[in-house]
Amino acid sequence: MGPLFNYGTYNLPHLTDMPESCPVCSQHYEPEPGFYWGAMYISFAFAVPIVLVTGAVLYWFFGDPDTWVYVTAVSVIMLLLTPPSFRYARTVMLYAFGGVRFDKRHLEKNNVA
Repeated sequence: MGPLFNYGTYNLPHLTDMPESCPVCSQHYEPEPGFYWGAMYISFAFAVPIVLVTGAVLYWFFGDPDTWVYVTAVSVIMLLLTPPSFRYARTVMLYAFGGVRFDKRHLEKNNVA
């Protein structure tokens, strides 16, 4: 499997840009129109533990600060982790529901490390 995205994770104007298909194995990256709408649920599943861990760290290590500290910390951390979370959710969606399977033969055949 080749690269899933055209640009780096924090290149925000191009965050969602994906090639139409894999340059290594020709796997189509969007099995059907609107396929990645389901990745929103996966992204939400990633966000819940991030919020819970942030809250627990603030509570246990910073002595239960004021509410504004919780809101600010969670907001900043979620903003920083949204791009990788977004992309990882799309990757999980593609592998879990898109019929994509890793095949090492494609790597060996195309001399990809």
